[in-house]
Amino acid sequence: MDTDPFDLTSENCSPDPERDTALLLDGFFEHLGATLTAHGLPADLLDAVRERHAELLVINLPSAVDDLARQHLRLTLALVAAFESLRPPLGSTAAADAVRRAFVEPFGPAVREATRAMLDAAEDPFRAMVDVARAREKQYYGAGFEFRHAADDDRHFHQDVHRCLYQEVLAENSASELGPVLCSFDQSWIGAVDPAVHGFRFERASTIALGGTHCPFHFIRES
Repeated sequence: MDTDPFDLTSENCSPDPERDTALLLDGFFEHLGATLTAHGLPADLLDAVRERHAELLVINLPSAVDDLARQHLRLTLALVAAFESLRPPLGSTAAADAVRRAFVEPFGPAVREATRAMLDAAEDPFRAMVDVARAREKQYYGAGFEFRHAADDDRHFHQDVHRCLYQEVLAENSASELGPVLCSFDQSWIGAVDPAVHGFRFERASTIALGGTHCPFHFIRES
């Protein structure tokens, strides 16, 4: 597997939402197939998940506010389709955990490694991380998310999400319990930040999915 699947260490680290979503979906469905085998579930259940995903897209895509929202819908609804299919045989808790693993594990280690490599190579890791956060805000998330910046200077960058399309889509499809699953993917890059080495720390006390009023993505320079 490419150790930098999302080009974090390239000179031009601008996100490619369509490509990134395709990578995540391929990894998700492949991992989900292995999960079915591990639980002794029929292999053709994966076909049922894909069919349900297609049905959910037909229902939900007309509500997309922009092209970026369509990519977020593709990804979020794949998790919903898998959860709906796994919940009857596994129960809600085990089904949500299986979905989380299928979502995070295919690319989590590679994202952590690429983020760490980017920060290690940067002259100013804090600035490099903030530049990535800004680029993703503008080029990856789109109108389905609302960002506010309570602090934005050379020592603090507070990127607070006050509207989350993921959570809205999950709620509209009766799968709000999957919110923390989407939040968990961030641990892949969060775990790459070493304050002692990179001179800044990251804080996210809560998220909308965990009952917070917003999702605080706070980058704080320490040196």
